[in-house]
This record gives sequence, structure tokens and C-alpha cells, in this order.
Amino acid sequence: MTYANPDAVVSTAWLADNLSDPKVKVLDASYHLPNVDRDADAEFEAVRIPGAIRFDIDDICDPDDPLPHMIPSAERFAEKVAALGVSSGDRVVVYDVYGMQSAARGWWMFRVFGHDTVAVLDGGLAKWRAEERATESGPAPKPAEGKFSASFRPELVRSRDDMRANIDAHSYQVVDVRAAGRYAGTDPEPRAGMRSGHIPGSLSMPFQGMLDPKDKTFLPAEQIRAAITGAGLNLDRPVTASCGSGVTACIFALGAHLVGKSDVAVYDGSWSDWGGRDDTPIATGT
Repeated sequence: MTYANPDAVVSTAWLADNLSDPKVKVLDASYHLPNVDRDADAEFEAVRIPGAIRFDIDDICDPDDPLPHMIPSAERFAEKVAALGVSSGDRVVVYDVYGMQSAARGWWMFRVFGHDTVAVLDGGLAKWRAEERATESGPAPKPAEGKFSASFRPELVRSRDDMRANIDAHSYQVVDVRAAGRYAGTDPEPRAGMRSGHIPGSLSMPFQGMLDPKDKTFLPAEQIRAAITGAGLNLDRPVTASCGSGVTACIFALGAHLVGKSDVAVYDGSWSDWGGRDDTPIATGT
């Protein structure tokens, strides 16, 4: 079974062949969890794919929201990505240093703001470097300003109020892609002050179930589909994905898109929003 939407991912070989195309814009959307002592900006200067520009989800966000990297307005998104040299006619390729962790967040953000010619580099910088492909280092040159037009797609985003109402309404299925221990409430959260557990009624499917453990590339379509249905989800019904802070939930949205389900929404605040409060119901266990 081939992917229903194969253009949503590109291989390292494809990118190597197309790096010189001025219409292909490569973005490094690497992000590290707050309990990991790593600096994504410094790592970008140390080693990156040639011509790549830094796409910082903690900068391209709503600056007035206390939650981490919440999506900005369409106007702010357009302004920020145009400053990165991206125009509406470009094909955007997003990667991260892990292979697949935060790149899908970049992919989802472009789709949220109406830009469908966006893909994720399958296997990311880790696979690129393992294949000994060219890299560069040092401060990235400032790109020429792009011309980008953004239009918000609200159907791809869920809020806390949406999630709270859905507990009783059951309008859509909710999948939690965090590790099983975090879902069950047996493992601590990486963010201080977070309660443990999950949104009542949500199903557990750690995002790693969509990826090849060897190189973090997406599994074949039939295996992705089997992982989704094996978690108890019905692909014929609406699905919203949740995670720790709206980042790895986008991996589920991308995997589902690959097998033909392109309408998965993401709970933008995810557990940072839900678990950081004392007025939201929480379930524990499996």
C-alpha cells in the first residue's frame, strides 16, 4: 500500500537532488523538551543542511499566550515566515535533529495557515548525517524577504473549551501520543507543575508507533494504518491529537495524512494547557 499523500514527506535523496532549486525552502524546526539540556539555535549554527533557515516554534508563536509555542495569528505567521525567505509559491521542507520530533509541528503550522506545499524530511538531520551528506556551519545568512499569504484553517485546531465539551459530546475521538507512562499517570511530566494522567475518554497511541525505530522514518502505509486502528481509533470518524505541548501530536496528524486522513485536528495547548490547571478533569491508568 502506497501513501495516499506521498508529497507530505521527502527522502534525503530527493532533498539532495533539489537543494539548488530556489523554490525549495529548507527549514530547521528542531525543538528540545524543557528537561533536555540542549540549545537548538546553537546546534543549528554548529551543523545544518546547506541553505537551511531556522524555524523556531518558540518564536513563531503567539507572544501573548503564557503557554509554550501556541500558534500565532495568520498575520504574525505570514510576517515571520516571509522574514525567513519563504513565499507562497515555494515548496517548504521541514526537518529536525532527531529524525522526527518537532518537524511535523512545522508541517502542521504551514497547513493550518493554508500552505499545502509543505513536506517533512523523512529521517531528518540524523539520517542526512548518517548518509554523510553535505552540511554547513556558522551563522546563517539573512535570506531575502519572501511574500507569504496566510489564511487560518480553524478546523485543524482544538482549544481547551473544545476538548472539555467533547468529553460529554463525543463529537470526535481523542488520541494521546505521549509515552504510555505519562498517559497512565505513572511517569512524571517533563514540565514542572503538571498533573499526571490523560483527558478522560482519550486513547493512548505513542507517536513512535508510526516510525521505524532504526532511523525515525515513517513506516509503510499499511503499518501506520494498523497502528492507528490497533489503538482503537476509527479512521472514518473525526480525530483530534494531543501530546505534551502540541508538538508530537503533529506527528500523528502527519502519519494519518499519509494514509489519507487529512482532517486530523491538534489540541494546540495539549497537556501543558490541560494538566497545568486544577479545573480540568483527569483520568489515570490504562
